[in-house]
Amino acid sequence: MNKFQTSTIISLTDKGQQLASRLIELGAAVDHLHKPKPFADEVQRHFNKGERLILICAMGIAVRTLAPVLADKYQDPAVLVLDEHGQFVIPLLSGHEGGANDWARQVANVIDAQLVITSAQTYLKPKYIAGMGCERHCPMPVLKQLLEETLLEANLTINDLSSIASIDVKQDEIGLIELAAELNLPFNTYTANTLRTVEDQLTQKSDIVFREVGCFGVAEAAALVNADRLFNGQPNNTESIKSELLIPKHKNRQATCAVARIYEN
Repeated sequence: MNKFQTSTIISLTDKGQQLASRLIELGAAVDHLHKPKPFADEVQRHFNKGERLILICAMGIAVRTLAPVLADKYQDPAVLVLDEHGQFVIPLLSGHEGGANDWARQVANVIDAQLVITSAQTYLKPKYIAGMGCERHCPMPVLKQLLEETLLEANLTINDLSSIASIDVKQDEIGLIELAAELNLPFNTYTANTLRTVEDQLTQKSDIVFREVGCFGVAEAAALVNADRLFNGQPNNTESIKSELLIPKHKNRQATCAVARIYEN
């Protein structure tokens, strides 16, 4: 999944080296230097070549190392700083002009890390959308219980949701309508063709569902499409801000549920 431009990862610890190997496997970079010597000279050399850098080290080390070779935000390549555990992704340099903010968002998504953007005008807030499918006449309490159980996996509650989504053949499904009304959430539905626009992001594809409704999945696809439209106005109209599947499809005997996330400025 080599979705990123050529970049170099530089690590200083054994755990950082393990994280770097994982990032390489995910396509986040093509080169990795571990404990290069002399450290500052090697980092500065790659930076001066215009390479984008992922530094897995303390923020202080990154700042002190790069300070002597900084030019300005229009010339400096993007630099990200990650902790050795891969919990946080911080765009350090060239957030806007160099694309570090968008790049950091992509890296955070693929390793499920917390994105930390300090630029005031680009502060990001996550929005969560539940996608649901169900048998005809599924009772509202059954849907609500499944929704609550699914949200627990990411330590979320119903109060974190922005909307509920499904396929258009469920637009008159009483249980879903009642659930959205009780939770005071919008209920949005989409055609099978629209849901198919995100099928490459599905964790599960069902031929049975396809034969029944014309797409390979309802819960995951509806959540992803609704998240995209909530932020972008139409599905996937930008590569830099795109919904992600936070919680894959959960199901009980009568319904399915998944949760998507997207970041809002």
